[in-house]
Amino acid sequence: MAVMLTRRVDFPMLDMAGIAFYPRIFDLAHRFFEEAWEVMCGISYPHIIQEMEIGFPVVDIKSEFHSPFRYGDTINAKIWISKVGIKSCTWQYRFFNQNDDLLWSSEQVTVCVSMKNMESLPIPSELRSGLEACSDE
Repeated sequence: MAVMLTRRVDFPMLDMAGIAFYPRIFDLAHRFFEEAWEVMCGISYPHIIQEMEIGFPVVDIKSEFHSPFRYGDTINAKIWISKVGIKSCTWQYRFFNQNDDLLWSSEQVTVCVSMKNMESLPIPSELRSGLEACSDE
């Protein structure tokens, strides 16, 4: 099942036009990415990085901006995994506002790497099962 998370658009996220500055949207996506691990796999991303000594950097990203993020909006993020490979997985993001308007969509491929040398690794089984269960259905 997809992960659902929520955050507000805060003033520091805005540009001179009064809408969210696009790099802040990617920052928000990464914050949701970190939170999603606990929901999907029951393991926090700090534990994955620090104790398991692996990470999941983005190696490919496609995004579409559908409508502006405005100050005070509540962002409802829907996140799921559309593909789990041996060493990589494909994340799907859909960000909606409080009116259920689609604001942003993205597909991001991450690869499992060693934090010691950045070499790719197979996704550990204790993470794989949670990732595989996180579908859009």
